[in-house]
Amino acid sequence: MASPSAAIRFIAGSKKAPLGSVVLQLRVRPGASKSREGVAAVTDEAIELCVAAQAREGEANKAVIQVLSSVLGVPKTRLQLTHGFKSRDKTIVLGDVKGDGEEYAKTIRGLLDKAVE
Repeated sequence: MASPSAAIRFIAGSKKAPLGSVVLQLRVRPGASKSREGVAAVTDEAIELCVAAQAREGEANKAVIQVLSSVLGVPKTRLQLTHGFKSRDKTIVLGDVKGDGEEYAKTIRGLLDKAVE
């Protein structure tokens, strides 16, 4: 399995917030056909994601959360868009990570790689 990269990073928790989080760097292509919607590629710099929704009034942002939720098998409430609300380059934080975060990041990378195939 590939090792985590700049596109997928684990951030350890602190005393105030003991649970860690995983940061995902995305490059989003809105307006794709419905059949192409999903993970297009996973590189060291970013996860390339195609969504059918248009980039207006937050439609593409909602679609990004929906697609990632289904690919990773996590509830949408655990995914939070933190940067790139009006950009194709987005940062998503997957919160409430328990246990070995580095191993969890590798698992996420594996799920994303499998979604590309």
